[in-house]
Amino acid sequence: MTKDKMGTAMKLRHKTQILGGALSVAAALALSGCISLAPKTPDLLLRLTPDQTAPAGSQATGQISDAIVVLDPEADRSLDVLRVPVRVDGATISYLKDGWWIEKPSRQFRSLLAETLRAQTGKLVVEGGDFEVTGKTLIGGRLLQMGYDVPSSSVVVRFDAIRTERGGPLVTRRFEAVVPGVKAEAAAVAPALNKAANDVAHQVAAWVQGGA
Repeated sequence: MTKDKMGTAMKLRHKTQILGGALSVAAALALSGCISLAPKTPDLLLRLTPDQTAPAGSQATGQISDAIVVLDPEADRSLDVLRVPVRVDGATISYLKDGWWIEKPSRQFRSLLAETLRAQTGKLVVEGGDFEVTGKTLIGGRLLQMGYDVPSSSVVVRFDAIRTERGGPLVTRRFEAVVPGVKAEAAAVAPALNKAANDVAHQVAAWVQGGA
């Protein structure tokens, strides 16, 4: 092979390598526009915070057998996720855009209710675990709704509470709180959910005090 032919072949091979690299880069860029290997971070992470807490330094002492035990509430499947349910109509449920719970709402509601009970009763209050076999008062139930309702433009929290006193009967009661006039946006729904959940927690705490 002459020097001219060898030079031409080398130039062709070099151009082919450059073209192949450019095509690979273009393909990668096109693919990155279609999929993402990392999950999109939601705009807002929602959490429940009690509007009434036991003051710093306060303590409650006593026998665990005299404690109020707050159990994990059961929850409908639509609430057993980190998404905020949106009731579109009687037969359709969607989920709120750009807003996720930082922890499942049933667990957050348990902690909120326990702190509200500590603040309002001043008694020894513990959450779940093995205490349920020895506590004096057991508070459980089912979280039926904690989300946004499209037909009424409102946030609704609904809880079926179950109270059991040691040696006494089992008592149930439904509690509900509604915050109307809320836009279907995460920034508006989040504080409304916190307000409604606190409202229900206060209702349950008053009920427990009345039955103590």
